[in-house]
Amino acid sequence: MKKHLLLVLGCVAVLGLSTVPEATASPAGKCKACHNFGDKNKVGPGLKGIMGRKAGTHPGFKYSDSLKNADWVWDEDHLRKWVHKSKKAIKEFTGDSHAKTKMGNQNIKGKKADKLIAFLKTI
Repeated sequence: MKKHLLLVLGCVAVLGLSTVPEATASPAGKCKACHNFGDKNKVGPGLKGIMGRKAGTHPGFKYSDSLKNADWVWDEDHLRKWVHKSKKAIKEFTGDSHAKTKMGNQNIKGKKADKLIAFLKTI
């Protein structure tokens, strides 16, 4: 049993998996579960270059109808509302009380939202 535990711990150290808790503790860590910080899509669209991008336009991602028809670009104000309560934000942004998004509410606000938005500006 001890040998197996040591083997697992060794693999964790070699693969760098011991840094996962730190990565997920950051505001961007919540995003990482569904989004890539490059161009590649995961459950959500890739976030590289999101600042200034027209909403609902990342190549190859299948957006909800509400986002496919979006008429705004991602800026600080839109992102701040989105990462706090995306389900409420999509209704506000579209003016449609029935608008929907696939993204769940992340409840990121305040300084965490500031840090996340600052990070998104760098990718």
